Amino acid sequence: MRRGRAVIIGGSFAGMLAAAAVAGHADTIAIIESHEIPDGPRPRAGVPQAAHFHTLLSSGAEAIEELLPGSVAQLVDAGANRVPVTTNVIMYAPEGWYRRWQRTTHFQITASRDLTDSVIRQRVLKTPGVTVHQRTKVTGLLGDAHRVTGVRLRSPAGEETELAADLVIDASGRSSRTPHWLRSFGITGLSEARIDSGLSYASRIYRAPVPTRDWPIINIQADFRRGQPQAGGIIPIEHDRWHVSLIGPPGAEPGRDADSFEQYAKTLRHPLVADLLTRATPLTDVTFTRTTTNRRYFYERLRTWPDGFLVVGDAVAAFNPVYGQGMTVAAHGAAAIRRALAAGGLADAAVRRTQRAIASSVQAAWSLSVGTDIHRPTTSGARPNVVDRLLQRYVSRLSHTATGSHLAATALTDVLMLHAPPLSLVTPKMLVAALRGPGRPELAGPPLSPAERQVLIDGTRPDTV
Repeated sequence: MRRGRAVIIGGSFAGMLAAAAVAGHADTIAIIESHEIPDGPRPRAGVPQAAHFHTLLSSGAEAIEELLPGSVAQLVDAGANRVPVTTNVIMYAPEGWYRRWQRTTHFQITASRDLTDSVIRQRVLKTPGVTVHQRTKVTGLLGDAHRVTGVRLRSPAGEETELAADLVIDASGRSSRTPHWLRSFGITGLSEARIDSGLSYASRIYRAPVPTRDWPIINIQADFRRGQPQAGGIIPIEHDRWHVSLIGPPGAEPGRDADSFEQYAKTLRHPLVADLLTRATPLTDVTFTRTTTNRRYFYERLRTWPDGFLVVGDAVAAFNPVYGQGMTVAAHGAAAIRRALAAGGLADAAVRRTQRAIASSVQAAWSLSVGTDIHRPTTSGARPNVVDRLLQRYVSRLSHTATGSHLAATALTDVLMLHAPPLSLVTPKMLVAALRGPGRPELAGPPLSPAERQVLIDGTRPDTV
């Protein structure tokens, strides 16, 4: 990329990180956003999933630090929680309760999506040369199949204009028009995958009965193989609140109103979430969604790709949000752009290599999401083959081992935090570990600390009284 103008389509989380990636390599960066961008941690139109809980995995946080040094500290200062993994995670997997190992390997940043977006957005918009065109729609790309040279815009007043650019990045999310724009250039043959588990989400925010700093993430997973398809969890967010999400398949969907929401929590495989909610105070209504389809475009497989154009974030791949991967994958994609620019720019073939690098950052998350969802009886779009079933049995055995093995728990965490590829679980060392099994007795119940158990008893925590 020659120093000049970069255009980012979408003021999303992925769009802001893409702008951070090209900062210092372009004289000006124009972010084109079809909605208004809020001032502060408030909801942004076009992000319906923001009502459901989000976590930023440690690998994603590290990618953001590469782009915007000091961002994780700013998030924590603004109220986000830095939760050590697995030290402060209470997880009930189909294979049993995971231990809270004191040897922390990774972490998650938990906060409302509005707060996370706001902190990153403020950092990016202070960057010299960055401008935002709000309530402005990109109606098409300029150029041809060989090179994208800019975008066509429609202003809030309906005025049509053109904006030339040396680099255009589509970060417009699930509503991306890139497949249509490529066809208009004569670029065809784009492969697409849609794997729909049919899951629904219901979420609500509560006032926690105690301060949430150092409060654990709680994750009660479904066990659809044993006829227990409901799942749910609690994550601690800013201002001493709990963000609660409940998840279920068709025929066992979570409730859409306050009474049925809390009744549904009682149907989970363990009553921990429901019991904690009796000690909390609801602050919001229930928000419900069915937007849980895994969808991916395989841009890296196209025989022709125009120079001066990249696609990142949900515009490339959108995941079932139950796995909490979206923000992390967006950060990895932006970091791939930064590395390509630092290595010599995005001229000619380097653009295509960078789009392939973005696809590589998607692959691990896609394998995890789809590799789980295809085994759900309600899933459409793909069914497991013999190899998929064998892998599922092996991963289940490894998960059973992880309930009492720090080695197995760390290996699984490396993959779930997107630090390592899924193939890292099939090394000789891990095969031997799975064969040996947990090595420690199964936990009879959730590994709560005495202070956390006290919250269940009377809504207080001794260390905060």
